[in-house]
Amino acid sequence: MYKYRITVFTPTFNRAYILEKLYFSLKRQSFQNFEWLVVDDGSSDNTEQLINEWKREACFPIRYYKTENGGKHRAINRGLEYADGELFFTMDSDDELTADALTKIDTWFKSIECDHTFCGIVANKGITATETPNPIFKDQYLDKTWLETYSYRENGKLMLSGERAIIFYTDVHKKYTFPEFPGEKFLTEAVVYNRIARDGYKLRFFNDIIWIYEYQDDGLTKAGSLNFIKNPKGYGLWVKEMAQICKYPFLKRIATYYSFMCDLMGMYSLNEIAQYLDVNIMAIRLLYGIHFLKKRTRR
Repeated sequence: MYKYRITVFTPTFNRAYILEKLYFSLKRQSFQNFEWLVVDDGSSDNTEQLINEWKREACFPIRYYKTENGGKHRAINRGLEYADGELFFTMDSDDELTADALTKIDTWFKSIECDHTFCGIVANKGITATETPNPIFKDQYLDKTWLETYSYRENGKLMLSGERAIIFYTDVHKKYTFPEFPGEKFLTEAVVYNRIARDGYKLRFFNDIIWIYEYQDDGLTKAGSLNFIKNPKGYGLWVKEMAQICKYPFLKRIATYYSFMCDLMGMYSLNEIAQYLDVNIMAIRLLYGIHFLKKRTRR
């Protein structure tokens, strides 16, 4: 059904100045049964020219598609349509892989491929091949759903927090594509991860670093909360589903909705905020009343 074991998928936008770091790390891979699939999210730089040059010299297949700018989540949806690999590994355009990354991925998947309760594996990201800011758990690996990452602790410390490298079975990921809202260009990947976990799929977590990262000033991570505020429908969907899927108790749900309202009320009306959360406008007006009273009290 698939031509390759792994599709290394890269969504990119105006990253020609740094994309070669990832390309060279792919050239160093000890494992060769993979393709590099690139979806260009409307770049205006020389990304296409670079990719065409690399296609002529590379010892592995490279496929390139250019789309209108629509955000990373839309690019991932397109990538899933085009993928020819059994495994789907979304790799950012400004980072690089360790030389043994794909070999490890192949080996790890062989340990779970007969167990259909798994949807993929998770490895570590590091600032170097040997250093990571993420916690290191004590076992060789952990089998957890994504929802369990929010609460799993060892000695009172959250152990599965931080940036991680996630590789899915392509067939599973295709069942869980990203919702797309007209005019919005950002949706947190947690929406899809939560839905997969809600349906019972597990991930196998490893401590090994396979991805070396450096946050860029033009990256999504540094854009932070502004991405959520500028894309309120996607933000509201994530907040609403987190509360539902994680079964927040009443007071935590109210506090979460209150925080959402406070984030958005400088830019959007109370009616819009209620629509984004899919709740009754009276609930948002009540929360706004609480907010107003708190401001008065502080004076």
